[in-house]
Amino acid sequence: MSVPLSDRQLEILLIEDNDGDMLLAQEALQEVSFQHRLHRVKNGEEALNFLHRLGEFSQVPSPHLILLDLNLPKMDGRELLAKIKNNEETKKIPVIVLTTSKDEKDIATVYAHHGNAYLIKPIDFGEFTEIMRSVKDFWFDRLVYPKTPRP
Repeated sequence: MSVPLSDRQLEILLIEDNDGDMLLAQEALQEVSFQHRLHRVKNGEEALNFLHRLGEFSQVPSPHLILLDLNLPKMDGRELLAKIKNNEETKKIPVIVLTTSKDEKDIATVYAHHGNAYLIKPIDFGEFTEIMRSVKDFWFDRLVYPKTPRP
């Protein structure tokens, strides 16, 4: 039986190299008050290790949602998104790009690689909180997912 994700512990993977943006996302997610666990990696290589449970990430849970910054060290978010969406194990995980880039080329690239949403990071905490509330309302309260997102 399918159930809304809001009825379960939510696992969110934040792929963000900037500590300030990570803290902003963490505080905004806490502000919107829902049961979640936030995991953070700082670059594309760590993200792939997390998603495939390699090395230090061998015991991590599968994320229900990925929040992805585009401008990352080692492997940028564009390349990472393509790898996530071209892999049978990870392609069904929703990926929301959360970036400062307003570049039309970046937007087109994200959707061409099957990104699920493209959001511009606001600087203002109140606006950031509203974006996180929208993410929660749509992706976790409204959508219905299979009972087990992936093995």
